Amino acid sequence: MLRPLTLPGVLSPGECAQVIALAAECPMSDAGLVRAKSHDIRRADLAWLDDIPAADWVMDRMVRIVADANRGGANRDGFGFALDDFAESAQVARYGADRQGHFDWHSDIGAGPLAARRKLTVVVQLSDPAAYQGGVLEVRPDSNVAQADAAQGTATVFPSFVLHRVTPVTIGTRWSMTLWAHGPAFR
Repeated sequence: MLRPLTLPGVLSPGECAQVIALAAECPMSDAGLVRAKSHDIRRADLAWLDDIPAADWVMDRMVRIVADANRGGANRDGFGFALDDFAESAQVARYGADRQGHFDWHSDIGAGPLAARRKLTVVVQLSDPAAYQGGVLEVRPDSNVAQADAAQGTATVFPSFVLHRVTPVTIGTRWSMTLWAHGPAFR
């Protein structure tokens, strides 16, 4: 299955607010790419949840959600990928209109040792969609572009090799959380 999977309500609005508060309390770093920083490609501020002890519950929840998405359920197909690790911390991103926050078309598989093992990408919408304009997560699993559901607490899951982007935020601030499930190379 290449098309993105939408999982509504993986976090409640209160839990989303808690994750945003935890990330906002710690020093956020300027987003970069695996080997470089280019504000033409990506402009955002990041916090890594592994650096925040009070955020342990988030990863516990996400592990179960990814396992379910990969396995599939009664009313949907799963991805069926060989997954064996969550080798990277979950990343909370702040895309603000003050910086025209965005992330141009890219895939999450890269040349780095961890990025090369990414199999599934999970993006959780933390912001209330009324809090910003722009900032649309678009996923391109084939020649068509699909907009991810922007409802607060919704997760969008897709293979890490699928092209996706976040359009520029024009008003307000969009917060999201991204994590990756890792496994052996695709064959």
